[in-house]
Amino acid sequence: MNEPVDDYRRVQLPLSRETARDLKLGEVVVLDGEIAATIGLPTHKRILEYIAAGEPLPLDLGGALFHLSICSEARDGGFDPLYVNPTTSTRFNAMLPSIIRTFDLHALSGKGGLGEDCVRAMRDTGCVYFSMVGGSSTLLSRGVKEILITAWDDLIMQFRLTRVRLEGFGPLTVAIDAHGNSLYENLSQTARERMPDILARLNAGRAAVR
Repeated sequence: MNEPVDDYRRVQLPLSRETARDLKLGEVVVLDGEIAATIGLPTHKRILEYIAAGEPLPLDLGGALFHLSICSEARDGGFDPLYVNPTTSTRFNAMLPSIIRTFDLHALSGKGGLGEDCVRAMRDTGCVYFSMVGGSSTLLSRGVKEILITAWDDLIMQFRLTRVRLEGFGPLTVAIDAHGNSLYENLSQTARERMPDILARLNAGRAAVR
């Protein structure tokens, strides 16, 4: 499924490399399919330990890792999702390049973007970064339909590696595309270009009141 919904493009997970590279910077989408989710630094460190040991993870990332906190309730031998909330992806900058390349990720998501090393790894694998809006918990939670499996249950709920089924999850913005283009870098570049003029105006204002 890859059809428009209202003003949004509806995209099916897992993404193929071709679909990921077709998504445009700034495009707004909603997602259907399965993801792996966690907000845990210990979780990312443990993933790296598994990589170093050559051991398979207890659940398949399925090409998509979202920095998404999931609160759930145990019921009938499983878990019902209650609400979700995104976290800042830059917290994981140092660990993600290896994870992206090892598991051939094609979709990442969270808040705040990612660093240059991550963007290079994403360009290598054909991976996009979907930006989730902070404070959008109520809207995003509607798109989480089922918790399929959790791993590393010795960790707190939000840190566990959790596989989730989404339906109409979003809207999300393609903030880093699979070609290495980044809305965050564009904003930073614009700010750098405007800074001399801003400083000149401030200095002129200070001189005028002396």
